[in-house]
Amino acid sequence: MSQLMGKKPWEVPHLDTLELWKFSDFRHYISLKLLAHFFDIPSPKDEMEGSDVARVYYEEKGLARIVRYCEKDVIPLAKVYLKLTLQPSIREDEIVSVS
Repeated sequence: MSQLMGKKPWEVPHLDTLELWKFSDFRHYISLKLLAHFFDIPSPKDEMEGSDVARVYYEEKGLARIVRYCEKDVIPLAKVYLKLTLQPSIREDEIVSVS
C-alpha cells in the first residue's frame, strides 16, 4: 500500500473492467451488475444499491452495511474480469469468505 501513497489517480496502474468492455466507447458505460448478468454470473447484491450509500452512511451510520455491500462485488468482479480476459473462472470451492 505504501507504494501508492501520495500518487495521483492517473499514476496508479490498474485495470478497470469497464474499460475492457467499452471498446474505446467513451460515451457509454455498463454496470458490474449488467456485465455479470451478461456473463450469467449471479450478483449477490440484494441489500442496497450504490445510490443508497450516502444515505446509509450519513443517516443510518451504517458503515458495516456499506462494507458488506462492497464486499459482495469482489467475486462477481473477479469472475467478470476472468471472462473478459478469456481465463478460467473461479470455482466455488476456491472462494474463501473472511466474514
